[in-house]
Formats: sequence, structure tokens, C-alpha cells
Amino acid sequence: MEMVLEIKDLEKQYKNFKALNHLNLHIEKGAIYGLIGKNGAGKTTLIRILCGLQKPNSGAYKIYGVAHDCALMSSVRKRMGAIIETPAIYGEMSAKDNLIVQYQIVGNPSLDGIDELLKLVGLANTGKKKAKDFSLGMRQRLAIALALAGNPDFLILDEPINGLDPQGIIEMRELILKLNQERGMTVLISSHYLDELAKIATHYGFLDNGTMIKEISSDKLMKKLEHKISLKTSDLPSLTAYFEEHKIDYEVMDDQSVNVYGKHSLAQFMNELSHHHFIIDEIHEQKESLENYYMNLMGGSEHD
Repeated sequence: MEMVLEIKDLEKQYKNFKALNHLNLHIEKGAIYGLIGKNGAGKTTLIRILCGLQKPNSGAYKIYGVAHDCALMSSVRKRMGAIIETPAIYGEMSAKDNLIVQYQIVGNPSLDGIDELLKLVGLANTGKKKAKDFSLGMRQRLAIALALAGNPDFLILDEPINGLDPQGIIEMRELILKLNQERGMTVLISSHYLDELAKIATHYGFLDNGTMIKEISSDKLMKKLEHKISLKTSDLPSLTAYFEEHKIDYEVMDDQSVNVYGKHSLAQFMNELSHHHFIIDEIHEQKESLENYYMNLMGGSEHD
């Protein structure tokens, strides 16, 4: 799998505050990567470094395989589009005029494609309406259009749904999915809205105090949130062999513990194991919510 972004032991220090602390991160081509963390976790600092607006104190990163201190990095960044904090929009101009200026800034010699870009982000019918009179959702969609002016294939969005109403959130979600699925764009989204990211992300990185606590794919995360029965036994090999034989979905946690996934009745499951003479020392039934998973992770109780 081709990697769009690889980060190793990245650090950023501001006087007595360490914004990034030995940060590691990996984004595959075609992914929608949700970078999750509370305010102050280091998300915006990281994005500013990736966009070349700041330099790390130590560590390294590669974008499309090019090292951050390589002379080629400036040309690699032309493959990126980004929205960082407050989008740079000219309020007295229309959406189209904003895009014309942005085309000139990125050195795009032709204005071809502007109307198509406005249609893509849902602003084709705004005419001469000034951007200052746009709703917040419209301004966010214009910001994405500006980020796409250089025809990037890696899009970075810093808190793109902050302050949006429910309709604006839906529109933003649909636009991001469209860019990913129809244009094959890799997307990095920083946010602290876990439930909303869960609707579009293919991968997650949980950031806390400048450190990557965990990276996980959407499939693996959803599996952890399924209904599960946790077992502890002194004869784990025999138990897992039984699960294999009966095609029961399970995950070994340590040399005595295993999680069983799926809609099993706890009472029936216990009777079944007892019937086959398995000795179970402990058994628990649980279903974890996204919020609980996040809170447990930030609390340090999740280490696998």
C-alpha cells in the first residue's frame, strides 16, 4: 500500500510547552484519516508543520515518500490542499471571484474548471453574492473549493465542521465522501467530533498531549465496539480451537483472555461451553460506545 504521509518521532516545542511529543502517524493513499483529540492536543500544530508553515524541533516526516527536509518538498506540497483554522476568504468578493484569485495564487494559468469546482462544492448558483453574506456552511464549502484550486490529491481539513448546523454538517460529510470516492482523494481531517467522523473515516489516529495514543482502522474500531463476551480461561488453546471449528469470531487478548464477537446470548453461550467441559474462570458481556472507547483510551486503559 502506497503511503501518502509517514511521521516518525516528530516534536515541536514552544518555550516551556511541548505541542508534539515523539508523534508517529501513517496515512495510506485513498484513506479518510480522522485525527482525533481535544482542543490543545496538537492537531493544528501538526497540520501547520505539514503545510510548511512551521518547522519541527526534531523527528521526521515524509509526504509521498519525500523527506520533509528534501529540496523536492516544495513541489510535493503542490499536491496538497489545506484548510487551516479560519479560511482565507475575501468577503467582498463572490465565490467565483475568490476562486479566480486563488487560481492566480497557485499559478494555475487557465480559469477552466472554476465553474465545475463551484458545482462540486454546491456553490454554482451563488452568482454575485458576496462571500461575507454566505452562511458558515457555504463559507466552509468555498474554503474547500479554494483548497482544491491547485488540483491536489491530498486534502487536509482542520476542524471543518466546527460551528456548522446539522444541515451544514451533512453537506460537508457528503462533499468529503464525494472527493474521496469519486476523485480518489486522500483526506486528513482533524476533529474532536468522534461520532461524526465515524460516518466517513476509514482510519483513526487518537492524539493526546502531542502524542499518538493509538492508530486503528475503521473496521478494527467497529469490531471493538461490537457486542462482545470477554472470557478468561486457563486452557486458552483448547477454547480457541473450539471457536475455530465452529467459526466463532474471536480475538485473543493475552495468554488467558479472549473476546468473542457477535450476537450471542450470554446464558446460552455459557451453557454451550459448560456442555463441552470448558472451565471458564471469568466471563463478562459488554458493548462499548464510541465515547467510552475514546474516554478509556485517553485515560490510558487501552493498550493493545
